[in-house]
Amino acid sequence: MPRVDFKFSFPKRVRFAEVDAQAVVFNSRYLEYFDIALVEYWRAAGLYSGEGLSGGPEMHVVKAVVEYRAPILLDEMVAICIRCARVGRTSLTFTFELHCGDGEDLRATGEEVHVHVAEARGRPEPLPLAVIEKFEAFEGRSLRIP
Repeated sequence: MPRVDFKFSFPKRVRFAEVDAQAVVFNSRYLEYFDIALVEYWRAAGLYSGEGLSGGPEMHVVKAVVEYRAPILLDEMVAICIRCARVGRTSLTFTFELHCGDGEDLRATGEEVHVHVAEARGRPEPLPLAVIEKFEAFEGRSLRIP
C-alpha cells in the first residue's frame, strides 16, 4: 500500500539470493529494488503500452543515491515507494522510500536522476512533451522546473 505522500508503491518479498551471510539485504540490492519500482511506475503511468518495455523513452541514470536507515531482512515484505519529484529540460528526478511492516517502518530513502538521450550512446535530448504529460497526469500535479 502506498504511503500518503507517494502515488505509487510496489510490494516485494526479500529472497535468499538478495541477502548476505547475516540475512541482511546486500547494499547493491537497494538500487535493484529502485529499478523494480521504476519499471512498474512507468508501466502504471502508461509509458509501456506495448509488449515488453517498448514505447518508453531512452533514459540513462546519471545519479543514484541510497541512504540506509535500518537493515531489511530475509523474507520481509518491502513496499518500494516511488514518485517523480521533478522534470527538467532533459531529466527526470525520482525519489524512493523502502518501508517494511505497516508502512511506517522506513528502512531506506533514495534518489535517481535519469537523462533522456536520442539513442543508446547519444547526448542529452529534451524530454518529449508526451512523456512529461503522462507523468504529470499520473502524479496529478505539475513536475516541471520553472
